[in-house]
Amino acid sequence: MKKRYFKFLLATFFAQLLFVKNYAQVDTTHRQTIEITSSYKPALRDVVKINLYATAPPADTSRPRLAYNIPAQNLFYLYQPVTLKPFALQSDTSLLLGGRNILKVGFGNFTTPYIAGAMSFGDGKKNLLNIYGDYISSKGKIANQDFSELKLKGTGSIFNAGHEAYGSAAFAQHEYYQYGYDHNALNFDKDMLRRSYQDFAFSAGYRNTEVNSVGINYDPHITFHSFNRQNKVGENTFSFVLPATKKFGDHVEVKVSVLGNVNAYQLKSSNLKINSQLYQIAPELAYYSDRFNFHGGITPSWNNNVVSILPNLYGELQLQKKVFMLQGGWVGRFINNSFRSLSNENPYIEDPVFFYNTKEMQYYGGIKATVGQHFTFNAKAAFITYNNMPLFINDQVNGNTFLVVNESRIDNFQIHGDLNFISQDKFTLTGALDLNTYGSLKDNTNAWGLYPLKLQGSFRWNAFKQLLFKADLAAFSGAKAFDHGQVKSLKGGTDLSAGGEFKINNKFSAWLDFDNILNSKYQKWNNYAVYGFQAIGGVIIHF
Repeated sequence: MKKRYFKFLLATFFAQLLFVKNYAQVDTTHRQTIEITSSYKPALRDVVKINLYATAPPADTSRPRLAYNIPAQNLFYLYQPVTLKPFALQSDTSLLLGGRNILKVGFGNFTTPYIAGAMSFGDGKKNLLNIYGDYISSKGKIANQDFSELKLKGTGSIFNAGHEAYGSAAFAQHEYYQYGYDHNALNFDKDMLRRSYQDFAFSAGYRNTEVNSVGINYDPHITFHSFNRQNKVGENTFSFVLPATKKFGDHVEVKVSVLGNVNAYQLKSSNLKINSQLYQIAPELAYYSDRFNFHGGITPSWNNNVVSILPNLYGELQLQKKVFMLQGGWVGRFINNSFRSLSNENPYIEDPVFFYNTKEMQYYGGIKATVGQHFTFNAKAAFITYNNMPLFINDQVNGNTFLVVNESRIDNFQIHGDLNFISQDKFTLTGALDLNTYGSLKDNTNAWGLYPLKLQGSFRWNAFKQLLFKADLAAFSGAKAFDHGQVKSLKGGTDLSAGGEFKINNKFSAWLDFDNILNSKYQKWNNYAVYGFQAIGGVIIHF
């Protein structure tokens, strides 16, 4: 009995050991897993293709701060042969010093004081007002070789939603003396030689500054001049321009302009009155593409009730894109001749007794080219016909005044060329040449006072941040003059000027100009010798 009991206990013990061993093995080797089933399958989205549409970018509605900057001035004396006309955008000839107000003063030989200033008011976003003024005078070595010039001008703008209303008021006084006579044989009281001109001018306009709902751009404006000479001669001129432009797509543009000019002249000594009117309508269709540009239109004109149809056809063809271009055209225009315009060209004229507007017709062809990123040039030949061109001849008594004579027709074969080299705002070089061949005159033997050859050049160089160098050149061949019954050819002339400006600090800079450096003894108008070498310098103040 005991033996059976012992075997039972021993069997039970081994059975428990076997159970514990198996349980431990299962517990240490078996791992449970959980499976999650989902219908979501991650995938990359398809790339959306960017579609580019050839639509114009929206107009920039922000307004720049229209603070002005007066450039260093050349001295424009009465003896200058020609007006320099650059053929490309040029950098400001005054070093940028900051500040919206400026005062420039200087003094030079020939007792030449010079003062110029400008002030600006407004924020440039809602309103803007600029006021300008300058004065210069000189006294030459020849008796009565004096002149003075005063200019005052104010311009203003008021901006509202998408529009700008603008206007200006100006006053100018130019005073000359008719010193071109024989000083050994004749003697005049100075007041008898005085030619003083006053010009009061007003203008106003209204234009859109944003693209409107119908896509039409417009800029109607009017101008009024009241011009007189010492209250002995008076002239009132009113002109208006009503332009509108509409674009159709990216290549076609339609333009229409209505122009008018009304002039009333009165010579008070003889009670002579002359009225003149010119009205024009100028529709035009323009086409632009990458290789070809074309402008086509006609301009019906009513010149003192005489109807003329003027052509307005010109275009450009690019043979090599943005490098080489052919140009050509057939264009016509009217040049308004008035007492104001003629005295601006020649201040020594006698008071006119007639006025005709000049009709100009031109056929031209030529080339344009761009070499690299900085150099461009333009060359063309033109056949030009002028009808009713005013010419100037000396009076046959004292020779110091000029009579205005009319030439009913002049033909001119002209060769023109210009070149430009521009490197940002650091360096600018421009030049232009005009060769004129006048002929086929009907009423005069020569084209009195017109120059066969003109050469012009301009140079600007910002050597470094504080220093600016500049130079200008004007050269020409002599014109024909009729003096005391004799035909004479004036000598050609070369006028070279140079100058510089040095920035002292943010408020002050110093400037120095030299004119007629070669001391050339030329005459633009017969019997009127120029001053010769001149030097003038001073300071510029910004505040």
